[in-house]
Amino acid sequence: MAVRLSADGTTADGGEDLAAAYRRLNAAYQQSLRYAEDVRKLYQQLQRGIYQSLLGLANALEAKDCYTRGHSDRVSRSSRRLSAMLGLGAHEIETVRQAGLLHDIGKIGVPEAVLRKQGPLDPGEWDEMRRHPLVGAQIVAPFEFFADGAQMIRHHHERWDGSGYPDGLAGVAIPLGARIVAVADVFDALTSDRPYRRAMDTQSAIEHLIAEAGRTLDEDVVAAFVGVARSGSIVD
Repeated sequence: MAVRLSADGTTADGGEDLAAAYRRLNAAYQQSLRYAEDVRKLYQQLQRGIYQSLLGLANALEAKDCYTRGHSDRVSRSSRRLSAMLGLGAHEIETVRQAGLLHDIGKIGVPEAVLRKQGPLDPGEWDEMRRHPLVGAQIVAPFEFFADGAQMIRHHHERWDGSGYPDGLAGVAIPLGARIVAVADVFDALTSDRPYRRAMDTQSAIEHLIAEAGRTLDEDVVAAFVGVARSGSIVD
């Protein structure tokens, strides 16, 4: 039996059905792409909403204490700059920046009398204070998109020689983001007034970091910090 062809080469008895099926399939594919993009945008909005809620909690905590007001923002900006200097990718830099902003969120579980104490903490009070990295990590743990950030919050008080807390990690076992936040955190704490001491000047704080490099702090992170700090742009 002869097969009749149309002008565009499709078979007269089945080609039109095949072309229509292809168009329907392509339309369904394009619709699925639009749905996927809508879901992606919705997920990003959800992430931003959760993050802003956590940030509001952290800011409310800082606002109660004039000695730490602005601390997390400065740590965040320093951490972002250090991450870029150390060659981290854009996504990693953003995660470290966010972890810097939220690193002390666990202090919401520390009694206000301990946070504001006008003098050194006693052993029991230190136990209360040392819980804040764990509490902070637990607060953000339910949010899978911030899993790496949760580890940075948990470990930002670990020390290179294993003398830190809460898990006594040492060296490269400490997540790099946590090592970055740690250096930024120490510097800002040293250069800020606290109830129990006056702030150090910048040069003295830098000398302290250099003395701790390779002992309690990652020497590569300290070297990057010192280079940027001496240029006067650590929190740009």
